[in-house]
Amino acid sequence: MSEKNNLSPVERIKTASEGLRGTLKESLQDGLTGALYEDDQSLIKFHGMYQQDDRDRREERSAKKLEWLYSYMIRLRLPGGFLTPEQWVALHNVAGEHSTGTIKITTRQTVQLHGILKSHIKPTISSFNLAGLDSIAACGDVNRNVTCSAHPFESEIHEEVFAFADKISVMALPKTRSYYEVWLDQEKLVEKTEEDPLYQERYLPRKFKIGIAIPPNNDVDVLTNDVGLIAVIENNKLIGFNIAAGGGLSSTHGNPNTYARLATVLGFVTVEQTLKAVYEVITIQRDYGNRSDRKLARLKYTIDRLTVEGLKEELEKRCGFKLGAIKPYTFTSRKDHYGWKQNHQGKWYFTLFVENGRVLDDEQVAMKTALLEIAKTGKANFRFTGNQNVIIADVLESDKPAIDTLLQQFKLDAHTENAGVLRKNAIACVAFNTCPLALAEAQRYLPTLIDKIEPLLAKHGLEKDEIILRMTGCPNGCGRSSASEIGFIGTAYGHYNLHIGGDREGERLNTKFKESLNEEQILITLDELFAVYKAERNEHETFGDFSYRKWILN
Repeated sequence: MSEKNNLSPVERIKTASEGLRGTLKESLQDGLTGALYEDDQSLIKFHGMYQQDDRDRREERSAKKLEWLYSYMIRLRLPGGFLTPEQWVALHNVAGEHSTGTIKITTRQTVQLHGILKSHIKPTISSFNLAGLDSIAACGDVNRNVTCSAHPFESEIHEEVFAFADKISVMALPKTRSYYEVWLDQEKLVEKTEEDPLYQERYLPRKFKIGIAIPPNNDVDVLTNDVGLIAVIENNKLIGFNIAAGGGLSSTHGNPNTYARLATVLGFVTVEQTLKAVYEVITIQRDYGNRSDRKLARLKYTIDRLTVEGLKEELEKRCGFKLGAIKPYTFTSRKDHYGWKQNHQGKWYFTLFVENGRVLDDEQVAMKTALLEIAKTGKANFRFTGNQNVIIADVLESDKPAIDTLLQQFKLDAHTENAGVLRKNAIACVAFNTCPLALAEAQRYLPTLIDKIEPLLAKHGLEKDEIILRMTGCPNGCGRSSASEIGFIGTAYGHYNLHIGGDREGERLNTKFKESLNEEQILITLDELFAVYKAERNEHETFGDFSYRKWILN
């Protein structure tokens, strides 16, 4: 079992929190600071929030001997990444009234708002609550937002698979009512802390992520999750899932005990067995995970201790049934279907390119205003993708002309069509200026870097090559840079490790190729790599496969 005599400080905070309540109410009432009490800063993560500050202004405020300007990021719980038009309008209004105004689509199919002041947290959550939205367990040592292949175009039974994201999310919610008491001023129903058979009073040793993929598209990067479910469809019927465990991309520079890992496929579970199997993987991580060292607390490290076979044996014991043999499946891509697509029911879907997931109005395109106008028609739902884009979804044939008119009016169709394929396939995490863990820029810098990489691709006739490129400001993996053909991982401001050799389907991680490069060194290196790739690749060989064969294996 986990280390009981050497618990990390966070473990003690959780167990003493009375169901994640802590002293949050008192923290909120303290008007002398924009920060929360220290222990409460850990607890708010379970409520879907992080305390942050504007790192661009730290030096300025320190020089003036002022307190850092604290603010909060709130992330919604949106299983599978779905919003109604009414909910989009509410999101738009909340972003404008309480945050920086930018709506940030994450790599886990949800949205987060930044720059919310302490006094605005409760009004923000109240507004979301009125729209049927919440941020419960969107962060913290619990199951996070459950992802699912986004586009109904993928399969005629997409909705059936998609429903599992919500079922799992509800099953894995903490049972405490602290969220409603603290943020929505609801009365405490019972004096004692609620019993929670899944999380108990300890919760999990670390965050836990679940993703669901519908082959042949691995758009959710299913194997990067603690638990991955790969839908098995036979004769147009969902018969179950191949279940995988142990994925996770975070690591720590200079700590060889930490590493990125893809999940191992364990076996097959039927539709009826799926929820039980997922539940028991969570309980195994609860009981066996490392509670002393948070850097070694994810399920992938628990599997190191138990072994894959040991995990499978314990899972079957807890489930009361054996896993079936792995069913055949094939991934051929992990990209979004841009532009208009129609599903088997005749409904239309327009996938809009949103660079690094940032929905705002700028000098190029008034995207935020456009999406509000589309939402106000009531003729389209919204679905977020694992690649940080938004699908204007479920549009009836009769309503398509009205939506198309708005797309053209605000030039969203041209914005999507004119973006290069490298840019469309790129992902970046938030990094500066709000993430306290960032060592380098990511979402603010990657567009500029791509501006300089695209001419190199054109120089070698590779501008139509759909290379997957990703950037993170630190090695924690929020932008899934380790699972890309070209990955940049920040080491210091303006410097990145260059990783190459990942595959295009998401079944092989990349490998560090060069360390701590600045922009000039990055461009020189990529120019050299592209030249060799163009000259020596096999027919239909991707950059990831070629670079793995040429430079990683040798």
